Amino acid sequence: MSDQPVNLVSVNTAPERAKKVIGTVIENVKDKYTIVHAGNSATIDGVKPLLLSIQPPPGILFCASMWTPEEQAEIQQIARETIPGIRTHAIPTGLQVQVGPDGVIKYLMERIDDIMKV
Repeated sequence: MSDQPVNLVSVNTAPERAKKVIGTVIENVKDKYTIVHAGNSATIDGVKPLLLSIQPPPGILFCASMWTPEEQAEIQQIARETIPGIRTHAIPTGLQVQVGPDGVIKYLMERIDDIMKV
């Protein structure tokens, strides 16, 4: 377990939902990881300025499921170009609609160990 908190940003057009879902995941893994939800961008254009505004730089970016696969790829590319070495994860398109917030939390909980690996 690292003592250094990892800043996580989300790209989600529903910031309150992002905060709730990610907050629940962070709470569930707090015994293993120190993750801080450092910000959310509701637009693709806002991703780079958000990433650059956070110190220390975010270590993880989550793309929400309302973006198309093409948009998710663009968001992740922006993140990697802005912060080399950032870990990115795209929640499958449409997952929120199919399974709701609890399903998204379950999905992320099943993958958080892989996402956190450096």
